[in-house]
Amino acid sequence: MARLILFNKPYGVLSQFTDRGTETSRPTLSAFIDLPGVYPAGRLDRDSEGLLLLTGDGRLQARIADPKFKLPKTYLVQVEGDPDPASLERLRRGVTLNDGPTLPAQVERIAAPELWPRDPPVRFRKSVPDCWLELTIREGRNRQVRRMTAAVGHPTLRLVRWRIGEWSLEGIAPGQWREAG
Repeated sequence: MARLILFNKPYGVLSQFTDRGTETSRPTLSAFIDLPGVYPAGRLDRDSEGLLLLTGDGRLQARIADPKFKLPKTYLVQVEGDPDPASLERLRRGVTLNDGPTLPAQVERIAAPELWPRDPPVRFRKSVPDCWLELTIREGRNRQVRRMTAAVGHPTLRLVRWRIGEWSLEGIAPGQWREAG
């Protein structure tokens, strides 16, 4: 059985073990996970939080990350504004982005989830409402969820990946990990 690690990636952490990008050091997975031979199966942007799966099994890594397997990924998304039914329906049908149309998404408005505080916090603006969506996609383009919500007029303020396939973030605090099984 391949080792599979479920990690709750905090905001601001790179989805890699080393930072080769800038002169200033940014936090990486190595600050949280000291296990040889495991690597991220897919990516999660630095400004996104939540479930990141790591494994050393190349076949499992491909099954998780490769879009051809269409593994569902569920996100809790705080968006700016108050999406109307037509905006949600556009997401459900799929939206056209600069790199082509997306597959249809499952999306529902949800009550604000009980999540850990984000550091730094999302900027609160009294004059601009926000709401939360649960959005599930079956592909994984670069910054796809953010680009989809922006395409329907509701920019993403906070993005937390909650589930990938059968694996969930349930019970894992930010910066913590556990083995699947």
